[in-house]
Amino acid sequence: MAQAIRTTCAYCGVGCGIAATPTGPRSVIIKGDEAHPANGGRLCSKGTHLGETVGLTGRLLHPMIGKRRASWDKALDLVAKKFRETIERHGPDSVAFYVSGQLLTEDYYVANKLMKGFIGSANIDTNSRLCMSSAVAGHNRAFGEDVVPASYDDLEQADLIILVGSNTAWCHPIVYQRIQAARAARGTKLVVIDPRRTETCEGADLHLPIRPGSDVALMTGLLAWCDAQGVTDPAYLADHVNVPDGFWDHVRTGHDLWTTAQACDLDPVLLKAFFELFAAIPRTVTLFSQGINQSIRGTDQVNAIINVHLATGRIGKPGAAPFSITGQPNAMGGREVGGLASTLAAHMDFAPENVARVGRFWAAPQMATKPGLKAVDLFRAIDEGRIKALWIMATNPAVSLPDAGRVRDALEAIPFLVVSDIIADTDSSTHAHVRLPAAGWGEKDGTVTNSDRTISRQRPFMALPGEARPDWWIITQVARRMGWKNA
Repeated sequence: MAQAIRTTCAYCGVGCGIAATPTGPRSVIIKGDEAHPANGGRLCSKGTHLGETVGLTGRLLHPMIGKRRASWDKALDLVAKKFRETIERHGPDSVAFYVSGQLLTEDYYVANKLMKGFIGSANIDTNSRLCMSSAVAGHNRAFGEDVVPASYDDLEQADLIILVGSNTAWCHPIVYQRIQAARAARGTKLVVIDPRRTETCEGADLHLPIRPGSDVALMTGLLAWCDAQGVTDPAYLADHVNVPDGFWDHVRTGHDLWTTAQACDLDPVLLKAFFELFAAIPRTVTLFSQGINQSIRGTDQVNAIINVHLATGRIGKPGAAPFSITGQPNAMGGREVGGLASTLAAHMDFAPENVARVGRFWAAPQMATKPGLKAVDLFRAIDEGRIKALWIMATNPAVSLPDAGRVRDALEAIPFLVVSDIIADTDSSTHAHVRLPAAGWGEKDGTVTNSDRTISRQRPFMALPGEARPDWWIITQVARRMGWKNA
């Protein structure tokens, strides 16, 4: 039997290590990597069945122009020509990339560099926008930078774990297994805050079925309770936190137990039990996911959670942190290298000194100087005729974006559409003028970053099928053909 190759599961933001042992040209045995810090050998049902995803049924194996197979040279030349002509005629903001948390960090980096440093627009956004933008904005608002002040090891050291807006048992099963193992080993308490009673609620010490969208009221009520009970940490606040004028006056007015219970549609007895549990247990980790992030008040909900941890000093200590858990395998890696329209590489914003710094590092001829269009706005701009050429990589926005009918109309109407994917026919690629065959997860070589910022290797264990190529290679070839051969 072939030797096992250590690589990373491509399904979610937990970033589990796997040992992949090829048993044939397109077959593999998958086991958990016992040495990986995210999962320690555990795998959920998705990771266990990864071996079923490496077949070639439905794969895009050759470049396609329209309905016809084309050579790489012809396809790449056409993409470069159309993008170059569109920019010359309508300016750099008339083109855009829509990318994906399925890309490796290296793919993300090259796409970001081409768009922001050479084309000169920041019109590159990612499907990670849908799951992570509220957390990014909340982290920036709280810390001045998009940082995650937690690691998975905190789960084993916490005495109380709170899950907010997360059906962790289904969506992040390995995280849930680690929580349950900690509960069995050291009696860790578990609170689930979710309007629905999901499988994650089974066996929890408390389930708070709050009114949807009332998380800010809940966390502000908790903060008011901690303040009244003397649970806040004045020394930590004085040393580490800037408290806005009038903040505590606001918290102390109209956020008592009864008002909070009414706002959240909760039994006051149940709410008091939660408040008392939180107040009594300093080692608390609050995990939050899409139920918090995917809301019209998502950023405020993130900050309400972080504020409670800051005010009580439950941050930066073993077993005490607010913790955003991501949906996609490389949502973090994309954020680190500027995959969002609102940032540059290394989490920098578009301040003039940051634009100049990145421009020097890249030797970039035409740096973008302002944020670009975010995902939903980008597709509205296509609909309005402002974006004339779009390149979609490793995602299917005709299915995954809100207002899918409008997205399909935009893809149908755009003058030039390129799709890089592993699948031949998706709801998005049916509208493409050019389709480019990308490498699948078992064929990629690079890195991904998981929810707690562990960087893991993605190692290939299978040969590239047909004429498939890595995304970074495809982007680089187009950039060279657009005139930046020596960059």
